[in-house]
Amino acid sequence: MCLAIPGRVKTVESDGPMRIAKVDFGGVAREINLTLVPEAGIGDHVLVHAGFAITRIDEAEAARVWEALRQIDALDDERPS
Repeated sequence: MCLAIPGRVKTVESDGPMRIAKVDFGGVAREINLTLVPEAGIGDHVLVHAGFAITRIDEAEAARVWEALRQIDALDDERPS
């Protein structure tokens, strides 16, 4: 099973054939490889796995994924130690 996290593309730079983006994940920014999603641009939401954007998604889908992740975290917090 893999888990992809949604983020919003803030900047895009080209380094030869490779495109690197600064992607914001709810306040945490990371450099992400856009090679697999060449159509992604500034302002787009992407799903990221292992440092690679794997697909573009719309803002509503990104919000749904973040909400699901928050619910999973809340369930974990309710577990007895």
